[in-house]
Amino acid sequence: MKRLSIYLLLGFAVLTACEDNKKAAAGKTEAHSSEAKKTDSVPVPDEKVKKEDPTEITSSTYPKITNENAVEFLTQYGKENPETKVRISTTHGDIDIELYQDTPLHRANFIYLVKQNYFFGTFFHRVVPNFIIQAGNSDNRTTTKKRAQIGKDYLLPAELSNGRKHTRGTVSGAKEYRENPDKRTAPFEFFIFLGPTSATGHLNGNYTIFGRVVKGMDVVDKIANMPADEGDWPLENIYIDAKVMN
Repeated sequence: MKRLSIYLLLGFAVLTACEDNKKAAAGKTEAHSSEAKKTDSVPVPDEKVKKEDPTEITSSTYPKITNENAVEFLTQYGKENPETKVRISTTHGDIDIELYQDTPLHRANFIYLVKQNYFFGTFFHRVVPNFIIQAGNSDNRTTTKKRAQIGKDYLLPAELSNGRKHTRGTVSGAKEYRENPDKRTAPFEFFIFLGPTSATGHLNGNYTIFGRVVKGMDVVDKIANMPADEGDWPLENIYIDAKVMN
């Protein structure tokens, strides 16, 4: 099975406000941070994904996004696509997200990925109860193909000047924390924060918050508490899809 390329959240091993057992769990998460998931509890053949996905990536009508053209492309795309509401659908229910206007590049990027049908067939691939759930990746070849078509190597400039803090329901971009002094966001993955606010010391000011959950936090809580392995990978693949609501 193809190894997943994941972007992990900084701070799981250093959440000093959490009790000892949560510290231990965070440390375990850190220990597995560079290891790929070797097994998939619910493997889905590519043929099935293709059959269920009636649409194809349409990014061929747009230039492939690179670090050189990302700002210009997303700025223009954002002007032409001003939507701010997205519904994430899962087998456990829907999660409605409002995107912030003061993070224009992240908002435009998220809308672009939704309209390009990128999220179809990806999962909530990381769950940490009372902390975060993370989505936007999978071990299906379809996801790798979509990333290549859209632009697999670009990053988003951080949009942190608004001073926004992580609170229950905020939606942030994942990022690679090593060799990333500019705190640039990985464009394909996002996480929803559950709490507690005492666990935000290494999140605030480091991860761009570009939206919030306005409906469906009960679904978020349910997903966060799904059985997972030692690396926080759900034992059940929690597939998602997304569509623009306005």
